[in-house]
Amino acid sequence: MNPRPRRVRRLRRQEAGPAPRPRRRGTQPKVVALGGGMGLSASLAALRRITGELTAVVTVADDGGSSGRLRDELGVLPPGDLRKALAALCGDDDWGQTWSRVIQHRFASRGELHGHAVGNLLIVALWEQLGDHVAALDLVGTLLGAHGRVLPMSAVPLELQALVRGHDPARAEEVQLVRGQATVALTPGEVQSVHVVPADPPAVPEAVDAVLDADWVVVGPGSWFSAVIPHLLVPELLAALTKTRARRVLSLNLVPQPGETEGFSPQRHLEVLARHAPKLAFDVVLADEAAVPDRASLVEAAERFDATVELAPVARPDGGPRHDPELLAAAYDRIFRMHGRIGPWR
Repeated sequence: MNPRPRRVRRLRRQEAGPAPRPRRRGTQPKVVALGGGMGLSASLAALRRITGELTAVVTVADDGGSSGRLRDELGVLPPGDLRKALAALCGDDDWGQTWSRVIQHRFASRGELHGHAVGNLLIVALWEQLGDHVAALDLVGTLLGAHGRVLPMSAVPLELQALVRGHDPARAEEVQLVRGQATVALTPGEVQSVHVVPADPPAVPEAVDAVLDADWVVVGPGSWFSAVIPHLLVPELLAALTKTRARRVLSLNLVPQPGETEGFSPQRHLEVLARHAPKLAFDVVLADEAAVPDRASLVEAAERFDATVELAPVARPDGGPRHDPELLAAAYDRIFRMHGRIGPWR
C-alpha cells in the first residue's frame, strides 16, 4: 500500500504584479481574522486588500502599558489590540493614513498622559458615552474609514494565566503559575499551557455570528500563547470555530517569539495549539517557505488538523521578521481561490 502523499504546496510569488484588488461587493468572501497585536495587524493589512467583507475578532487579555493602566483604573476592556486592528484596517489614502497615525500616536510627557495612545483614549471615551462595546468600535471604524469591522472576542476583560517551566531561572525544572499577558509573553521559561480567568468568559455575540457566517476564518499569525490561543479558551467562540461551515486557515509566524515560543519549530506551534483545542480542524496551514526547515514534520503536524500545508514567500524582502502585506495578500487570495467552495462570491 502506498504511503499517504505529503500534502505540501508552494505558492509562487506573483511576477512583478500588484496585490490583488478587492473584489466587487457581492463577489467577495466574508473573512473573519482572529488574533491580537502586530500579528493580527499584519493579517488585516493583507486581507483588506482582497475583500471588503472583513471582521477582526480581537483578544482582550492585555494588561500592560496604556491598556493595562486604563483597564486597572476604569475597569474597561483593554483597548490596545482593538486600536491596532482599527489602524491596520485604515486605507492607503491620505485620510486613512492620517487617522492611522493619529490613533497610534502616544503622548510623551512627565505626567499621567505619558505613554497613552490617542486611540485608546478615544475608544474608552466612546465606551463610556455609548455603553456599548460594539457600537463604539463601529463608530470609530466609521470615523477612520476602516475597511472592515473590529470586535472584541469577549465582553469582559480576561486575565491570562500560564503554567511555565523555568520561569525562575534559578529553578529551571519547577513549573510555576504565571499571571498576566505581559508577563507570560516575556517569560524566560517554557510555557506548558495557558488558560483565562474567568474560565468561562462570555463571547461577544456579534463575534460568534461573524464566525458562523464567514466563508473563511483566518487564525494567526501572532503571539501564540498570549494572542492566538486565548480565542480558543472562550467556549462559545471555540464552538463557533468548530461548527462553522467556513474554511479555516492557520497562518504561522515567521520566527519564534523571544520569551513565550523561544526555540519553537513551526510544527511545535501546531502541536501546542492542538493541546488547547483538540477537536478544532483547519483546511490550510500557511507558512513562509524560508521559515520551514523541516517540511515533512510540518506536513505531519498539519495532517492532525486535516490540513494542507501551503508555503509562500510572505516576509518582507528586506529580511526583517515581518510580513509583507502585499505578498501575504497574494498568498491569502490564492488560497481562497484554490481551496474555496462554490459560493456566491466565487
